[in-house]
Amino acid sequence: MITLDPQPDVTEQERERGLSLLIVEAAFSGGAAALTSGVILTAFALHLGASNLMIGILASAPFLAQLLQLPAILLVERRRTRKRISVFTSIAGRLMLGVMAATAFFTGTGALFTFLGAQWILCGLGAIGTCAWNSWLRDLAPENRLGQIFARRTIWLTAISLALGLAAAFALDLTAEHSPARNLVFASMFAIGCITGLMSARVVSAMPEPMMPVPVGDVRLVELLRQPLRDGNFRRLLVFVGSWQFAVNLATPFFTVFIVRQLHFNVSFVLVLSVVSQIANIGALRYWGMLSDRFANKSVLAVCAPAYIVSIVGMIGASQIGDRDLVKLWLIALHLLMGASVAGVTLTATNIALKLSPRGSATAYVAASATVTAVAAGTAPIIGGLLADFFAKRKLEVLVRWSNPERSFGLPLVLTNWDFYFLIAGLIGLYAMHRLSLVQEQGEIEPRELMGKMLDDTRRGIRNISTVAGLRSATAIPVSLLRDARVRLRLRQAKSLD
Repeated sequence: MITLDPQPDVTEQERERGLSLLIVEAAFSGGAAALTSGVILTAFALHLGASNLMIGILASAPFLAQLLQLPAILLVERRRTRKRISVFTSIAGRLMLGVMAATAFFTGTGALFTFLGAQWILCGLGAIGTCAWNSWLRDLAPENRLGQIFARRTIWLTAISLALGLAAAFALDLTAEHSPARNLVFASMFAIGCITGLMSARVVSAMPEPMMPVPVGDVRLVELLRQPLRDGNFRRLLVFVGSWQFAVNLATPFFTVFIVRQLHFNVSFVLVLSVVSQIANIGALRYWGMLSDRFANKSVLAVCAPAYIVSIVGMIGASQIGDRDLVKLWLIALHLLMGASVAGVTLTATNIALKLSPRGSATAYVAASATVTAVAAGTAPIIGGLLADFFAKRKLEVLVRWSNPERSFGLPLVLTNWDFYFLIAGLIGLYAMHRLSLVQEQGEIEPRELMGKMLDDTRRGIRNISTVAGLRSATAIPVSLLRDARVRLRLRQAKSLD
């Protein structure tokens, strides 16, 4: 029998069943997210005629809405029924996807503002539910398995996004822009997302919720937030989170706009790039989860975060290449690197906040991290949208030229429009990496040492492959020949001396 009330005692069997349902729930919530967020959400907004500022406001909604986690802390701490809060907010929020689906059949500013309003309500209710959800999972999942559990869950989320992303790209490729058929495609995506989101809430209702510890005295919001702010190490983590989120969300929300409007590719190609990124994400995620449990989340972050920043700056190269086919290959390579690196960043950034939070009182710590993320990541795309016209009228040209008596070689670099965003994001990302270096986590190792461990794992994998008889004998022959040749050379040298 399903109950929404917390349990005083959760048996090991109930805990394992709940963790299994966590993976099942990922299939449904992943389906809803895959069809209603990211590239598809931006493409739908562009289809409705959204401006750059509207795209920025739309991209900021999932982050600024997280500020509602602050009053949600009081709701969680006073009601102490995290499952009930999660389920009710999930149902009400996912119903907004049905409203957004209906806007596909209307035109004008009314449809756009309804679309934006429904997205903000969805994100706001999601933030309240997330506050309860994170605290609930912190008490349900064993600490020494956090990396594996969330990696497995994220793999399922990414796999669903991969399959549905390919289907969405195929459906959009078959329809013309601004056609009634494309209206139907977008409406169908959001309607299906609404249904799968409601099914996700049904699965969540079957998971066990451990009862929260008895509170000591009255729950005060200011006092709750002071607790993580008094923690010097967690405060340093918050500075990293803020600068990192601002850097990333200044650029990434506009990738779709950049590729469609500046590079003039179809939306279906953007979805293909998203699928490519998700493939790399799946391939790397389990490995990052293993490394984060084996060493430390910070060590993995120190490797993945710079790679992700390099990928963002590398987007500038797409506007410098003249050959369309080469541009496609360049974008595919960047999205492979972004997918693999963001897998580690997403996993370990969540885990390190949970790990540095005291068990039983993680709500305030996680909410503090979410608040910093909300402000930084929410303001960045709005600022980006406001400055879009400013940078669209500016151009920076740099020419590096090498000359010799035979010929000269020039390497021109022309920054326009969205290129400035990618460069600025890279500079802020460098500062974020400096702030990360000040955070302390038990078990952390230097990035160079972690890279060495990764190379050792790769070598062991190659050696395991080389245990095949044919490969082993093939690699042994050159060694023996070299040894025999060395002996013969020494004999000849001895004879010449005689």
